[in-house]
Amino acid sequence: MNLNLPKFNKARVLVIGDIMLDRYWHGDTSRVSPEAPVPVVNVSQTEDRAGGAGNVALNIAVLGCQVTLCGVTGDDEAAQSLEEILNHHQVSCEFEKRNHHQTITKLRLMSRSQQLLRADFEQEFSLNNGISMEAVNRLVEEHDVIVLSDYGKGTLQDPQPIIQAAVVHQKPVIVDPKGSDFSKYRQATLITPNQSEFDTIAGKSVNEDEFLDKAQKIRQQLSIDSLLVTRSEKGMALFSANCEPYLQATQAQEVYDVTGAGDTVVATLASAMAAGASLQESVQIANLAAGIVVGKLGTATVTTQELHHAMLSHQPLQQGVVSELTLLELIAQAKASGETIVMTNGCFDILHSGHVSYLKQAAELGDRLIVAVNSDDSVKRLKGDSRPLNPCQQRMLVLSELSSVDWVVEFTEDTPQRLIEAMRPDVLVKGGDYKVEEIAGSSSVISNGGDVVILDFVDGVSTTNIINKAKTH
Repeated sequence: MNLNLPKFNKARVLVIGDIMLDRYWHGDTSRVSPEAPVPVVNVSQTEDRAGGAGNVALNIAVLGCQVTLCGVTGDDEAAQSLEEILNHHQVSCEFEKRNHHQTITKLRLMSRSQQLLRADFEQEFSLNNGISMEAVNRLVEEHDVIVLSDYGKGTLQDPQPIIQAAVVHQKPVIVDPKGSDFSKYRQATLITPNQSEFDTIAGKSVNEDEFLDKAQKIRQQLSIDSLLVTRSEKGMALFSANCEPYLQATQAQEVYDVTGAGDTVVATLASAMAAGASLQESVQIANLAAGIVVGKLGTATVTTQELHHAMLSHQPLQQGVVSELTLLELIAQAKASGETIVMTNGCFDILHSGHVSYLKQAAELGDRLIVAVNSDDSVKRLKGDSRPLNPCQQRMLVLSELSSVDWVVEFTEDTPQRLIEAMRPDVLVKGGDYKVEEIAGSSSVISNGGDVVILDFVDGVSTTNIINKAKTH
């Protein structure tokens, strides 16, 4: 996987669909009710989360996109709670609040991270008239990608006016579908059913070849550009015009709760596409997001930091001897995934046990260790014409083979001051009897919120001692 995350902060995504409130009551269970053979839950904590299309919008906002949520709710406490949750995450809410409707609420009773009961507060929600197209037309024009999040509750009972508005404005439409009639989504850009939803409209396939054939036929029948089927442990399958099927294996490490996983997939897809990623790149990113979110409890979101971290687990960063420019890029990727960068420097003319011990201690202070090495000319100026004994490339190569060292880079100045200021490590390490203010680059690291750590060298072990001993034999 050779993948980079796009810049989400400029992307604008409009989500239209069924808006719901997910409400959680948490508590311990220690006895069975005397009234019926059911556990008694002593509720100690309540939590509200955005569900349905609201969870899609929240996932998009957490990635850093500009997002607007449009849909129908009641004019009640649940709608107010949803607005507060979404506004807190910079989601712009365009709710059509209707007095004669109740905002759909799903209450989950939880104990010790297990769901014991779900109670739905949901009246008949079919709509005699859909959401206002006057508002939708304006919003479609203002956004880069349109998401239709259909939970079969009525908001999208007739999505064609929205799809046609997007076609007029040449905006991609991604549909998270529901029900057994996908013809209402005709001319959408991309539809994302799960395997069960796909089987409902196409019939269960007896083998993989039949599934692939059915998927291409469904895509053609619906006049859609692409069809993405999410297949749980089988990953994802993308079907597009004039292309071979694109199959992505699942990235999930441990499945804890699949609630809202489909929301995360469509949200990440839309965000990546709106930010300029290709469709296949967007599918790869969405697949990573799905693998992350199923390891969380309930409707949840995925951050860009988590995506970066997941990418690094499948696409490890280059290690070893690197140029300064390459190192800057590697540091940026590592920091984006939340890793702590440690940096130290030295001549390392003859690598000995003291160096090895020192570098191991330094590496334990963070996730990545950079070793900056003096160039040959720099060593001569510091140590005299007889040094170094080993040329810089050889010194760096030996250091790069240590398990504690991630990156080795050369610097040509007498001190690594400029390099440290450019790299901006989280932790700067120096060995010996120094004061912090005497260490090159220390003030820069501290001003950027980092730490400076002084480690003791191993007594009696030094390059000079080794050289002197060699001269006496």
